[in-house]
Amino acid sequence: MSAIFEKLALYWQYPFVRYALIVGVLIALCSSLLGVTLVLKRFSFIGDGLSHVAFGAMAIAAVLDLTNDMPLTLAITVLCAVLLLRTGQNTKIKGDAAVAMLSVGSLAIGYLLMNLFSTSTNLSGDVCSTLFGSTSILTLTQTEVLLCAVLSVVVVAVFLLFYNKIFAVTFDENFARAVGTKASFYNLLIAIVVAVVIVLAMNLVGSLLISALVIFPSLSAMRVFRSFRSVTICSAVLSVCCAVLGILISILAGTPVGSTIVAVDIIAFFVFYAAGRVLGAAGIGAVGK
Repeated sequence: MSAIFEKLALYWQYPFVRYALIVGVLIALCSSLLGVTLVLKRFSFIGDGLSHVAFGAMAIAAVLDLTNDMPLTLAITVLCAVLLLRTGQNTKIKGDAAVAMLSVGSLAIGYLLMNLFSTSTNLSGDVCSTLFGSTSILTLTQTEVLLCAVLSVVVVAVFLLFYNKIFAVTFDENFARAVGTKASFYNLLIAIVVAVVIVLAMNLVGSLLISALVIFPSLSAMRVFRSFRSVTICSAVLSVCCAVLGILISILAGTPVGSTIVAVDIIAFFVFYAAGRVLGAAGIGAVGK
């Protein structure tokens, strides 16, 4: 055990490890805050759809040979989030069909563009890294960390500032509309913030694993807690802990960062599931109410 701590202390001296942990904590926090709302509104797969859009946007940025693909990726993902919300409200194209259209279409077009125009000698490796995460989280620059920190602060600030409105449209959107709440605006705000989180999380877990980062902490917290506030707080703490543990295990064991974090989240889910069953059997089924 002491050898592990000595190894961690050695790695902590390197800036790339500190940057990875900072970005991992910020992304995990933002993802968990929005995850509770998305799960309760049954919008879980919007993260999956937008992550595929982000993959397509990154492919376009690669074709254009942009040195920094984040601005273009962010703009396209946010635009698609808005279109997804508008299309999902159309009676001719239901929300799940709109997500499927964007998801599959963006993934296919992105891969097609990378095959037609890419000059990389390792196209399969580039695609795999983008989809499942790569070591890019360990090669972050100070500017990228700062940008991630600023966007994360904006996401958390929006969530805290509009907490009551988000709570209202999450649990009873029709009632919220009846009392004068602009539900469409807040749904749009949620979609845009989700798009920002998706783009931030691309470097951490890859486009195919982002939904796990959003969903698992929320579902785990719901096994034990019942109130919206308690679930949100527990989800945030659990997500941050799983991200830190996953990154540390990845660094020590040399495993893929994204997959390792998701594996830790899965283990945490089963632990919370078992805890929820035990508490339920003991007659403590409404912890945190």
